[in-house]
Amino acid sequence: MSERIPSAITGTGLFTPEHSISNEELVASHAQAVAAYNEAHAREIEAGTLEPRDPTSERFIVKASGIQRRYVLEKEGVLDPTRQRPRFPKRSEEELSIQAEISLASIREALAQAERRGEDVDAVLVACSNLQRAYPAVAIEVQAALGARGFAYDLNVACSSATFGIQAAADAIANGHARCAVVVNPEITSSHNNLELRDYHFIFGDACTAVVVEAADQTATDDGFEILSTRLQTQFSNNIRNDFGFMNSSEEPARDPHELLFRQNGRKVFREVCPMVAKHIEEHLEDEKLAPADLKRMWLHQANLGMNQLIGRTVLGRDPTPEEAPVILDDYANTSSAGSVIAFHQHRDDLERGDVGVLCSFGAGYSIGSVLVRKGLSAASESP
Repeated sequence: MSERIPSAITGTGLFTPEHSISNEELVASHAQAVAAYNEAHAREIEAGTLEPRDPTSERFIVKASGIQRRYVLEKEGVLDPTRQRPRFPKRSEEELSIQAEISLASIREALAQAERRGEDVDAVLVACSNLQRAYPAVAIEVQAALGARGFAYDLNVACSSATFGIQAAADAIANGHARCAVVVNPEITSSHNNLELRDYHFIFGDACTAVVVEAADQTATDDGFEILSTRLQTQFSNNIRNDFGFMNSSEEPARDPHELLFRQNGRKVFREVCPMVAKHIEEHLEDEKLAPADLKRMWLHQANLGMNQLIGRTVLGRDPTPEEAPVILDDYANTSSAGSVIAFHQHRDDLERGDVGVLCSFGAGYSIGSVLVRKGLSAASESP
């Protein structure tokens, strides 16, 4: 059996949309939409056959999530109380798709950091929570636009897609199927969130991240991160669902498409997922003969401030400092699979050679993925 080839993360990229929506703006729009809905359905509400919708508040949003604002690709449609979803002009089949477009923007930054070009890439993985079409794969479209070689495919494990994609890239390198892979996470969450509902409308933001994963023996890793180990875990749960898909038009009786979009039982998710994630990280560290005290940084999925604080406290046995578990969701909101990579992208340069950290994402499925990394150590020349 041939020896597995070690890999390293040598570059990251981030595409941030130009439009930002504050909690104040979102609350004002939502209040108008709720008032119009309750007025339009006053008879049903009075008869008790329909529940009224409740308005939200800035205080509620911050207390429930820690989110202050979010970025979106299109702002006007989202804030229009009669629409509450973005407006995207239809593109022809000859035009680059929206997901491919934002993917290329983040990939080019990641490749520049890694000092690579598109033709150096021989694997492209588009990993995100919602793809804009079933086929042809968005990844193959990105591959063609990038001028990359080799192969490309899409994968979806909801908010854990990025870490699952990084493991897939590392495995491809380990087995000699690729030498340089790109994992990109084009999350257009504004299109798969039901903005009409109080409990969900504030959660998500749009963004796209990219990671370059290379064979560690072909790169100088002073600014890169050796991938020490990866670990994935899934356990079925209905507490986070999105049923929107190609079979909806065949269902009888037909359902309102908005009812098929993102929904969750937030309290159950909090209670069940936090201990699962903490245990997952602890066992991953133990198997690699590392202790929680060895972690200099935890780049956690940015879903909810309370979840991240509890996971960090459970793993470390104390409250993590802002440096140990950086938070970006106050500015970006929940960007699904892109969140942990945004945290990694923005909060890694201050680490020193030899420092160990973990990227960890978690979400619908349930799914959990963790990637243990060490700064600046080439697995080709040095042992753990």
